[in-house]
Amino acid sequence: MDFVGDIEDAVAGLGAPPGLRLPINAVAVKPKRRSRADRVRGEPLSTPLVPGTQTIYVKTFGCSHNQSDSEYMAGQLSAFGYSLTDEPDEADLWLINTCTVKSPSQSAMTTLISKCKSAKKPLVVAGCVPQGSKDLKELEGVSVIGVQQIDRVVEVVEETLKGHEVRLYSRRTLPSLDLPKVRKNKFIEILPINVGCLGACTYCKTKHARGHLGSYTIDSLVDRVRTVVSEGVKEIWLSSEDTGAYGRDIGTNLPNLLNALIKELPSDRTTMLRIGMTNPPFILEHLKEIADVLNHPCVYSFLHVPVQSGSDPVLTAMNREYTVKDFRKVVDTLMELVPGMQIATDIICGFPGETEEDFAQTVSLIKEYQFPQVHISQFYPRPGTPAARMKKVPSIEVKKRSRELTTVFESFSPYLEMKGCKEKIWITEIATDGIHLVTCAIFLWLQIFC
Repeated sequence: MDFVGDIEDAVAGLGAPPGLRLPINAVAVKPKRRSRADRVRGEPLSTPLVPGTQTIYVKTFGCSHNQSDSEYMAGQLSAFGYSLTDEPDEADLWLINTCTVKSPSQSAMTTLISKCKSAKKPLVVAGCVPQGSKDLKELEGVSVIGVQQIDRVVEVVEETLKGHEVRLYSRRTLPSLDLPKVRKNKFIEILPINVGCLGACTYCKTKHARGHLGSYTIDSLVDRVRTVVSEGVKEIWLSSEDTGAYGRDIGTNLPNLLNALIKELPSDRTTMLRIGMTNPPFILEHLKEIADVLNHPCVYSFLHVPVQSGSDPVLTAMNREYTVKDFRKVVDTLMELVPGMQIATDIICGFPGETEEDFAQTVSLIKEYQFPQVHISQFYPRPGTPAARMKKVPSIEVKKRSRELTTVFESFSPYLEMKGCKEKIWITEIATDGIHLVTCAIFLWLQIFC
């Protein structure tokens, strides 16, 4: 394989306005060599390409932040004339946006890369996997674009279609929020408010990719909300690796941002705001202010607050920087101050060192609160993380605990008290089965018969 260095290193000092392509002579790449067999068959050494006339297949793994990145990349490609398709066989190039949170996601990525190579399709890999694991064997011979380089996807695609291997990683500024965007759901704007985080969880690989906290300014986010509301968006999802940490790197905080954003929402409630995942440490000091925002008629009374374990020793081993008591304070305060408050949480089963007693405390916590949403995961050791070097719980036991907690959760009937009530719900899309509707709450009057 020809070695290809980071374009940022090779073209120091060069740049372009967000969403614009650099001149071709500003891109330092090495073309892949044609084999002698190709020449014997009479194939030309290069095929003339008209940029912007090809079809691109975009596949996204992972979180809503990744989905937003893919929408921005799709928007730029579309703005420069490229067609987008959901059918990989119809595409001239594949763009895979990857997730490194769990082993299954990365395995699915590996399988897709193999299929692409077998189909002899040009390939660009984006997202957290290449950013956090630059030397991964599966990435040999393919173009790579880092998580903060999405505004240069057009030039990477163009060079890859020419047969060049391109690698873009480093960056000192955040991509603009005003880039062209093709939303997967035209009614939903996924708005990244910051990248990275302030934590150092021992199991997390995402920090290796997304890095330290970097927040967008309140003014830039207000401008974006103003724009998408004018475009007819009905839901705005605030997205980040830790929403609660917003602004700590630029001298502000989440309540300041939220209060600025809700001023831009239509008073007739035709656009709703959903606050993204926030870890307990960074909202403890703002609970009253957050509750006030959650009570606003244009804000969903919903918050995703991961606890991960009901055991303090396990939380310490995870380096989560809060206790079960802290988590309880968050939940109890919001449930008290916000009528109809809904809280989702996450659990990791079988973290290294988790004893039966530790797990029993987790089960007890979940039974006590009966959360309407619990994301249950088995522990997956991610290469390069401290937890990967810890003594593991036997996999049979990890699976057993996961099944047990799932059974506990499935025994809940969190909406039973709503029988006979009238509520407003918001229908945003059709479910993947093509039959059921996906609702988020609070718009159309419907009679609920549970």
